[in-house]
Amino acid sequence: MKRIGITGQNGFVGSHLYNTLGLKSDEFERINFERNFFEDSEKLDEFVKQCDVIVHLAAMNRHPDAGVIFNNNIDLVKILVASLERTRSKTHVLFSSSSQEEKDNLYGKSKKEGREIFAEWAMKSGGKFTGLIIPNVFGPFGKPNYNSFIATFCHKLTHDETPVIDNDGKVKLIYVGELVQEIIDKIETAETQNIYEVPHTSENKVSEVLEKLKKYKQLYFDNGEIPELTTRFDLNLFNTFRCYFEIRDHYPVKFTQHIDPRGAFVEVIRLGIGGQCSFSTTVPGITRGNHFHTRKIERFAVIKGKALIQLRKIDTEEVLDFYLDGKEPAYVDMPIWYTHNIKNIGEEELYTIFWINEPFNAEDADTYFLEV
Repeated sequence: MKRIGITGQNGFVGSHLYNTLGLKSDEFERINFERNFFEDSEKLDEFVKQCDVIVHLAAMNRHPDAGVIFNNNIDLVKILVASLERTRSKTHVLFSSSSQEEKDNLYGKSKKEGREIFAEWAMKSGGKFTGLIIPNVFGPFGKPNYNSFIATFCHKLTHDETPVIDNDGKVKLIYVGELVQEIIDKIETAETQNIYEVPHTSENKVSEVLEKLKKYKQLYFDNGEIPELTTRFDLNLFNTFRCYFEIRDHYPVKFTQHIDPRGAFVEVIRLGIGGQCSFSTTVPGITRGNHFHTRKIERFAVIKGKALIQLRKIDTEEVLDFYLDGKEPAYVDMPIWYTHNIKNIGEEELYTIFWINEPFNAEDADTYFLEV
């Protein structure tokens, strides 16, 4: 079992890497890192001693003063290298550099110089080093106006703001889940390279991305329709978009009922894609679920009885409670990386329709059990 430490484990890429490694607890042990370790040499040395692999992600991306970015990023590298030297560590260090290395800006220069400092340490000490040149990264939970233009667009579209395109160029992109898998592959193979250019997985004009997101807003955010998702990029972009709602305020979404003397008719879901639709009854007091997905889109629609649907982002403690009643049929969609359940809180059977965007495959279930 490899012991993995991640500087910046609470950041955008770091949290995704940390959580994904947690799905493979039989292969990896996660060594906890805290930001104040950089200010306490004893704690940093203890962290370094425990690690077989250190993924150095901690960095500053934006600041009004570019000089502050440069100095901060170089200082973090030097502090970590000093600890590696004090502890005589031979750990495998993976460093997240950027495709901006060759651009004329201090952020790119800080990344290039930081990579070179690590490479020199590895050469002198006999340690292992892999320098990752990473394209533009997008995905759920990135900070608007900081991590990615996609995060900014998603936040604005779901908060009644208007996105603005500053430069409509073509951008090479990688989804954060794909980047995490690249990093894990390097950890598993222990492959060392001073420069490894992580391949981008899509290339799009900024305006093309914005048009897709506007479509998702109109179809899904405003009307609850699952849009057509023809490529892996489309699915990843849609799952990213879904994580920028104010989830507590958005759900439950009530269906439109068409009532006449015969009874009531409700359209449960309109799809641009396929998937699997299921029906369940649940007796009073019983809870179903308590699991999360990392890629699947899922909808719970209550059509009879009283239910409590709960959601919790897996690395947080806040639980979101949604109360649904079949007298006013409604649904809640499950964001990725949110563990969720549904409980019958009424005195009669609960009737629920479940839709998920891909048929169940026991060998690749993308279903991880965790109590809400």
